[in-house]
Amino acid sequence: MSVKTTPFKHVSYLWDDDKAAGMEGDEVALLIYRSNLLGADLRLTNYGGGNTSCKLMGKDPLTGKEVEVMWIKGSGGDIGTLKKSGLAALYVDRLRSLKNIYRGVEFEDEMVELFNHCIYDLNSKAPSIDTPLHSFLPFKHIDHLHPDAAIAIAAAKDGKKITQELFNGTIGWVEWKKPGFELGLQLKQCLDENPGIRGIMLGSHGLFTWGDTAYESYINTLEVIERCAEYLEENYGKKGPVFGGQKNESLEEPARKKQAAALAPVLRGFCSSYRHMVGHFTDDARVLEFINSNDLDRLAPLGTSCPDHFLRTKISPLVLDLAPDEDLSDVTALKARLAPAFEAYRQMYTDYYNTCKHDNSPAIRDTNPVIILYPGVGLFSFSKDKQTARVAAEFYTNAINVMKGAEAISEYTSLPRQEAFDIEYWLLEEAKLQRMPKPKALSGKIALITGSAGGIGKAIAKKFVDEGAVVILNDMNAERLEGAGEEFKKQYGKDSYTTAILDVTRAEQINEALEIAALTFGGVDIVVNNAGLSISKSIADHTEKDWDLLYDVLVKGQFFITQAAVAVMKKQDIGGDIINIVSKNALVSGPNNAGYGSAKSAQLHLSRLNAAELGADRIRVNVVNPDAVISDSNIWAGGWAEGRAKAYGVTVEELPAYYAKRTLLNEVILPADIANACFAFTGGLLNKSTGNVLNVDGGVAMAFVR
Repeated sequence: MSVKTTPFKHVSYLWDDDKAAGMEGDEVALLIYRSNLLGADLRLTNYGGGNTSCKLMGKDPLTGKEVEVMWIKGSGGDIGTLKKSGLAALYVDRLRSLKNIYRGVEFEDEMVELFNHCIYDLNSKAPSIDTPLHSFLPFKHIDHLHPDAAIAIAAAKDGKKITQELFNGTIGWVEWKKPGFELGLQLKQCLDENPGIRGIMLGSHGLFTWGDTAYESYINTLEVIERCAEYLEENYGKKGPVFGGQKNESLEEPARKKQAAALAPVLRGFCSSYRHMVGHFTDDARVLEFINSNDLDRLAPLGTSCPDHFLRTKISPLVLDLAPDEDLSDVTALKARLAPAFEAYRQMYTDYYNTCKHDNSPAIRDTNPVIILYPGVGLFSFSKDKQTARVAAEFYTNAINVMKGAEAISEYTSLPRQEAFDIEYWLLEEAKLQRMPKPKALSGKIALITGSAGGIGKAIAKKFVDEGAVVILNDMNAERLEGAGEEFKKQYGKDSYTTAILDVTRAEQINEALEIAALTFGGVDIVVNNAGLSISKSIADHTEKDWDLLYDVLVKGQFFITQAAVAVMKKQDIGGDIINIVSKNALVSGPNNAGYGSAKSAQLHLSRLNAAELGADRIRVNVVNPDAVISDSNIWAGGWAEGRAKAYGVTVEELPAYYAKRTLLNEVILPADIANACFAFTGGLLNKSTGNVLNVDGGVAMAFVR
């Protein structure tokens, strides 16, 4: 039975005795359980940060003898979502024997390959660089975390002294050293020189704690971090106002969101000079406290301390010299105002690289900022995908917490530029980057597909996400949209999509949808005008209401969605794609179809006109003409199926076969076929095509364009 010894205020105590009892005797299961609990509280460690391990006895499969085995989080994992497949298992005696062939700190990187000779479980994840940090310590259970409260002390000018006094010598101290074999030896030396300590603080880096059982390690970790957080709280305000007090007032929240949505596409365009980036925006209270402070100009250029922080956020942020309520309506003037700031940042980063590089350093990477701070408004982050951009913002928020704490108790110190460079351009880090899968065709792209909660629209959205894009799902029907959102969340995760209620005949909803796109992802690259309806009536039966509805949704809707999206695309200045889902009926005359068919023809010619006008902006406009896509389509509701069946002299049930038989290929057309056509236009192989029409109808000779 566990005994909680401290009433926790600053960390979450999540241990469940009943759950843990069900794992009794299975130390690996308890390791995973402990890891998941620690990773569930972002005050303890950030996403992907830290490492946990346990040591236990196992049978050597070759000798049958009992040997000590260390199970540890493998390379690139996250303790909050850790499973057994994410662990590495290694012989402890082999790991420790590596020090017999260790040639010194200048050669420590060569030890990483040797970890593979120590693997016990052949299903192991690749061992991480932190492996020796755990192996040389004798404890059965070890937690290495990056809690903001502890790093604030570790990054303080007087961090060593504060640690000594705060914990009465029960927490050791090791000066900054990048993770690796040498740091593992230094941890062991610290323990040897300070027997009986309960943990070790790593300068500018993080915390090591341990215990004889999974629970003892867990509770020890919480207690140490709780004490660090208490100490910071006791000291906030003692030296004066936090961050030197407030310099700027924040806009009210709705105004912040409006301003951020207006600016995000412009920032995204600047940040996408190498490749398309996806954005994230936050106006978290902790961010606003920092970016509105007197100390912003002093602290922001210093950069971060913990290596996990600056690997995600770059060495320092770009701070915008814009008033919170700046008039952003003149995009040309705004870009001229911002361009020098981006050029200066790129030059700063280039100088940093050239000053710190080694003969064998990897080539310089993207010189654009990842983190952009807008006083009075919030924080923007841009990276290769939504998750990476979101996590970068979270990491910079961690860095803000660290600066706040360090300044309250002493003085914040960042890593020296050379040390930071040696982490960022570490050959082992570069090797990890090179092993990552190549970007998918639509990676970094943002797509809005109208009417994407079902049918053709949802199929297109899924295809685009499969190929690396993020999407703005939308529909008039809130319930249908919610269901689509839950489906995407379950299938692809929360960072793949956002949602917006959108009636394409309502200007305010069009603008709101594009603001959501800008706030959530930074802008938009691909717009698919797919929303539609159909009315099949004879000339005599057609009403003015029918006519107006068809033209409002199909023609005006397509035009005003395109108009609003193009304004965003021009802010970004990185090109774009407009795809209009029209119909075979735009080219073929059929019975009982005057309103629908003529509206579709208008859509088709409007596409040609838009293509001619937008080519100079590298915005391509193309058309996909489907026919008879019945599956999961709203088009076939509301009497359309009955009307078409009557026109062709068949039953509704016979319609799919009827449509298939009249095609040259005798094929039923599915939503996925239309999605594939949209991807053909956007996936890169046809990036020099605009003003084109692609029929996806199984082959209807009367609909041939040429």
